[in-house]
Amino acid sequence: MQNKVVILPERRCAVKATYKDVKSDILSKITKGEWAPGSLVPNEVDLAATYGCARATVNRAMRELADDGLIERRRKAGTRVRMTPIRQARFDIPIVRAEIEEKGAEYRYSLVSSSIEPAPDWLRARLKLSDKSKVLRLVCMHYADGDPYQHEDRWISLTSLPQAQTVDFSDVGPNEWLVSTIPFSDVEISFSAGLADQRLTDYLTCAIGDPVFTIERSTWWEGHAVTYVRLTYRPGHRLTTRY
Repeated sequence: MQNKVVILPERRCAVKATYKDVKSDILSKITKGEWAPGSLVPNEVDLAATYGCARATVNRAMRELADDGLIERRRKAGTRVRMTPIRQARFDIPIVRAEIEEKGAEYRYSLVSSSIEPAPDWLRARLKLSDKSKVLRLVCMHYADGDPYQHEDRWISLTSLPQAQTVDFSDVGPNEWLVSTIPFSDVEISFSAGLADQRLTDYLTCAIGDPVFTIERSTWWEGHAVTYVRLTYRPGHRLTTRY
């Protein structure tokens, strides 16, 4: 007989739970044995109703528990408590403002350009977009204490997020807007070292040929492409992650 986790109605909360509340409560159930190894976890819609929060809140908590190796998520097969917890490296999607402020620096953001374009061939292949897909392309700069910190070259799928066309990205960076607007279910991240060209030197105030660090990240939500971004950092940048 298939094991299935059931949450009783009286567990509902009057106050909306944060993703940390949801994660903590589920973690407690797993560690205390209330949710046994191999048990089928309720779906996100039911959990959101139980905790009195948005589905995106539950999704973030579940992603982190999966990243921590405590649950296993499989499309169409549902989510189960892992029989044996695993440890694995994890790379979060940080908010660059918080990243800079945590270093004790003053953050400043600037939108360089914004345009709606047909998705180029390489992007359609990378994100699996249709031939007629359009994207919002945003080029931005992020500064720490007035010095260039990150050059952001981003494409947002207008099929998945048509509302992005009406957002004033001169006031809010796409990084922060996306994190607060839509969750992600799949992520692909690439790290590379390269050399600065003329275009990048103008933004990062470095010399042509200087070594730069680049992160390329693509995200999807339930099979639908959300965004692709290329983040470039000036010479000397250090990446730190925890797991």
